[in-house]
Amino acid sequence: MSFWQQLKKPFFVMAPMADVTDAAFRALVAKRGAPDVFWTEFVAADGLYHTREHRSDTGTTIYGSDSENPLMRDLTFDPAIERSIVGQIFGSNPETIAYAAKLVAELGFDGVDLNMGCPDRSVEKQGAGAAMIKTPEVAQAVIRAAKTAGLPVSVKTRVGYNKEILDEWLPAVLAAEPDAVTLHLRTRKEMSLVPARWELMPRVVALRDALSPETRIIGNGDVESVEQGRRLAEETGADGIMIGRGMFGNPWVFVGRTSEDTPLEEKLEALVELAHGFEALTPKKNFSILKKHIKAFVTGFSGAAELRALLMETNSAAELEQIIQSA
Repeated sequence: MSFWQQLKKPFFVMAPMADVTDAAFRALVAKRGAPDVFWTEFVAADGLYHTREHRSDTGTTIYGSDSENPLMRDLTFDPAIERSIVGQIFGSNPETIAYAAKLVAELGFDGVDLNMGCPDRSVEKQGAGAAMIKTPEVAQAVIRAAKTAGLPVSVKTRVGYNKEILDEWLPAVLAAEPDAVTLHLRTRKEMSLVPARWELMPRVVALRDALSPETRIIGNGDVESVEQGRRLAEETGADGIMIGRGMFGNPWVFVGRTSEDTPLEEKLEALVELAHGFEALTPKKNFSILKKHIKAFVTGFSGAAELRALLMETNSAAELEQIIQSA
């Protein structure tokens, strides 16, 4: 029995988001109220295969060690506070997916997740992400390849590409019997420009019940709070709820707190902690990536715009902390 089957319903999970759910942000959330399942940012299976396993084949070293490899940085986690945790990978080559899934297992993750929903064009050009919806036979091969690592395998995808095709796409995914499927309840074409279509979830659950009863179904889209998530799970039959943008500026979301419930001092302390954790990532990321968090934490109070403008000009955690302490 995988950890997915042991979770009490409805369970709540962290959405994987590039340049958001890194080790620093996950640690911030974990210390304030962990979700039932953490997700890493997605990592390219092809990249892991070529920069680790075969970096010496040509005699040219791309990264001399794992500590220099940004792909390996994105697969670091703290087992003391991040459980359960899945490593998310993407790719369309079963060989590199099998390699990456095995690596995820060796690193001590609880599961591996396959991204079949990302709309990024550079990812789709590789036949991965949302492009998988167009090639269900490749998707099945990739799921089977990931299973060879021995970890529970989950899939994150959408309800269709240009239009909703749940009755064709979801059965193809379920035929490979993944341990869990997260449905972002929009098509690739819709991106996040329209409201998530939660009215589709009962149909998703019915298909699961008929085709792969042990697969857990997770709903994703527009969930801002645990309270809202519980209501949606009860109304639709989803086993679990994924929260994404609801985490921005609110690392307390999984314990039921809202941003409005949280004193400003706590928010600013959390932002400082996040900045220092972000700066400690190895290899380093550009500090400007943190600015999306500055926007989320520094809002909704008198003087927020002025403070936010100052913080957006900072280039280090020390600068950010100094301005906040002086505010």
